[in-house]
Amino acid sequence: MGVPVVETYAGLGRRVLAGPARLGRTRLVAVDGPSGAGKSLFATRLADALAALPGGGRPPVVHTDDLLDGWADQLTFWPRLERWVLAPLRAGRPGSYRRFSWVRHRFLPGELPVPPAPVVIVEGVSAARAAVRPELTLSVLVTAPAGLRLTRAVARDGPGILPELRRWHVGERAHFAADGTADAVDLLVDGAPVVPHDPRTEYVRRRPR
Repeated sequence: MGVPVVETYAGLGRRVLAGPARLGRTRLVAVDGPSGAGKSLFATRLADALAALPGGGRPPVVHTDDLLDGWADQLTFWPRLERWVLAPLRAGRPGSYRRFSWVRHRFLPGELPVPPAPVVIVEGVSAARAAVRPELTLSVLVTAPAGLRLTRAVARDGPGILPELRRWHVGERAHFAADGTADAVDLLVDGAPVVPHDPRTEYVRRRPR
């Protein structure tokens, strides 16, 4: 994975705010990576850091898992994200989306707003896919060893998801290979770092050897 480098979320937040807005007036940040790598935590901490910066404000965080129409919609949800969120933001208008309930197996009626904020974060598997790269201010790939990712997912959702999860892992591996995600992102993050750092304010970037 390359040489580890400790960096701060605050520094990354400043980098985002200094970057160009490529989706209308919005700086779009994509946090990608396989299941259980630590994407949601990274996105939350980056949002926290942006909220603490002068002129930043807390950005909306869109989790692509909320847009999936069940397990079979792993990669085909994108037109929904485009129609509900990206297209309105591109036009400078508010977006909104309905969350999928993994308990009720349907989309819930209420809509979550996504204003055309200075920064919007989209987090989830394939969030930094090639289709959206020209409009990203920052693309991030969070990685972690496969065994640890499986353990995390089972601890979070229970062993009953294992059959679907194993199929999901096959699908995401195929996607990342075909998409060339690791070579295209701006930032490769270690989701299971062993180097000393403060995880609340710092993350570990992997620099190519």
